[in-house]
Parts: sequence; C-alpha cells; structure tokens
Amino acid sequence: MAKAFEKLTRPAMRKLMPGAKINEHGITFERLGNGDGVFTVNIMVDGQRIHRVIGRESDGTTRTQAEEFIEKVRRDAREDRLALPKGRKIALSFEEAAEKYLHKLEEEGGNDLAAKRRRLNQHLVPFFGGIPLSKISAFDVERYKKQRSQEKAIPGGEKQKPKDESRLKLTSQGTINRELAVLSHLFNKAIEWGWGTGRPAKIKRFKEGQGRITYLTVDQIKRLIDCAKQDQSPQVYPFIVIGLETSMRKMEILSIRREHVDLQRKIIFIPKAKAGMREQPITTHLAEFLEGYLAALPKGTPWLFPSVGAKEGHSVDIRKPYRRVVVAAGLDPDAVVRHTLRHTAITHLVQAGVDLPTVKRISGHKTLIMVERYAHQNGAHISAAMDKLEKRIKVAG
Repeated sequence: MAKAFEKLTRPAMRKLMPGAKINEHGITFERLGNGDGVFTVNIMVDGQRIHRVIGRESDGTTRTQAEEFIEKVRRDAREDRLALPKGRKIALSFEEAAEKYLHKLEEEGGNDLAAKRRRLNQHLVPFFGGIPLSKISAFDVERYKKQRSQEKAIPGGEKQKPKDESRLKLTSQGTINRELAVLSHLFNKAIEWGWGTGRPAKIKRFKEGQGRITYLTVDQIKRLIDCAKQDQSPQVYPFIVIGLETSMRKMEILSIRREHVDLQRKIIFIPKAKAGMREQPITTHLAEFLEGYLAALPKGTPWLFPSVGAKEGHSVDIRKPYRRVVVAAGLDPDAVVRHTLRHTAITHLVQAGVDLPTVKRISGHKTLIMVERYAHQNGAHISAAMDKLEKRIKVAG
C-alpha cells in the first residue's frame, strides 16, 4: 500500500520559498535559489544509510520517482542485492536473523525449538526487531533486561491473558535468563554460520538465587494422582504418571512416539532432549502402565498424546486440565506447575539416597552442579546419611 503524504504534496511544493524544504517518509524536496526544485532520498536499509539525489524538477523528476527508488532499494535489500561498497556485508536485522536462526536450527535438528521460537517471537524480536544484529550493544541488552523486569508474567503466554492483570507477578529473573540464553545462542550460531566475525555484545545474566525448589510430598502425590484419574481429560493422568516416574520435561513427554517406548529394556528414547538425545530409564510400574495405555490407543496413532487438531499431530500443552487437577487436589496451581513433576521426581531420588551421578543420568541434566541443587531441599536424608557414617566407623569417645 502506498504511503499517504500530508506534507510533501504538489500544492505544498509549489508554495515553497527558495531555500526551504519539506521532508516526509525519507523523501526531501528543496526549493533552490534559482526557483528549481530537487528531490533527495535519505533512508536506512538493512542498517545502512542510503542518501541519494534523485533529480531536479526541471528535468522532469517527480515525487513518484523518489518513491520508486526507495521501493527498489528495499526490494533489492530483501533479495540480498543492495549495491553497497565491495567487502561490506549486508547488515542483517535481528528480526531477519531470528527467522533464519530458527529455520537453520530446525534443519540441524536443534533442541528445545518450541521454547526458543516462543521466547524470540513473544519477547526478543519485538524488542530488538529492526536493529542490525551486529549493532546490538551491551546497553541494548541491559535495556531489554530492565523492560522485561517491569513486565507482568502471563501464564501460558499472551493467548492466556487474564482479565485482571493486577494480580499477576512481575517476570522473574529466571525467566529473563532463559530468554537471554536464547539471545546468546543466536549470537554464537551467527558466528558459526558466518553472519559475523564476533559477538556483538556481552550478555550479563541475572544472578539467580538457589531458591527453594517446589516439590510434592508423598501424600500430595497420592492426592494429585487420585484427582487425575477422575478428571475428564484422558491425557492428564498418563502425563502426570510419566512425569513423576521419569522426571521428563513437558515437551519430552507430550512428543513421545510409540516406537520410542521399549518396554523390554524399560526405556523411553528421547531424540530431542534439552541436553541432546538420551535414553530415559523408566520404572517397572510405568512399563506395566504404558503397556496397557499403548494397547488402548487408537490403531495407527503414532503418538502417546495424539491431537487431531494440532499441527504437530500431538498435544503441545496440557495446562488447563493440569491446573484443574492441581486445584482438585487442594494445591496451589501457581506454585505446583507442570515442571514441579520433574522437581518432585529428582528430589525424591536424592532423598532416597541415590548418588548424584545416577540422578544426573536419569534426569538428563547437563552437569552435576545442576543436580546438586536438589541435595539441599530437605535435611532428613543428609541426617540419615550421617547416622549411617556414625554406625559404620563407630569412633570411640
């Protein structure tokens, strides 16, 4: 659609006095001392300043020709044909870089794509959008952190936006750090793929406190399971059972395929886990449960959590029935979130005395440091360990 001009009109140009000029939408018309008029263009395209003299009024140059020049330059830029000096690369805007980043990650089989796409589209791209990737500064990153810290966190994203936003909490530093992690990964990939020669900015993440991990007690687990069995959703009960008995993440569970389940070996293959592909051990009880659950699924269904309406073919969210079950169990749905199932499984493994390297193998964490957080959630298992030490070495008084 052509831009509407309110200042740069024919009547306004005819009335212009010598030495005066009118500028609108990147086009400038100046009335010269000899009465002639000249059209120039001054715009930013792909982070580069384009300044051109289009021509004089006496030569038949019109505003339309200036508009056509701008459209041509922008079209050429989109097609990577912008005539810039040799040796200089076309500046890639952050928005364009984000789109290419997601596309290439998908081709490479990158991990956690859904979360990366959500963090980019909902927060990072709206903020950094047209800024050339190479021009993003540490100051820009700090501005982003400040703005996000002042925004309210909306559970489930913009589509779940509640009527009363005043009751929402501010976005947590942990959430912002996850977004900064995507930004940092994009910077690294940009270098790897030859989009630039170095990181445009140093990213300082918030220092997160160790905080107390929310997990369910044995009694709370029983109540949650009982309520899930009675819920109208046929998927929430198996989702909760798998989460509690494996510590798998939400999307790892929802994207399980039939062929990924090996009941004989008691493992679930996860091709796109956060830390890379892995084989997830499962309990004997879960193997027996899955045997019956798989048999009850419609024939020909490749997914454990099929969804006819979903583009992916399987459910991608289970938030509503999960919150419903949590409330029915008498628990706080804002505190006992879907990731709480993972926290619960790992915490109980640690409290049962399982060594941390084995817990790391089961949970799929990248490092032992991440697992060690769970070792301090409850002192009871530590006290029990010290009692065992005392009985074993029996130091005389």
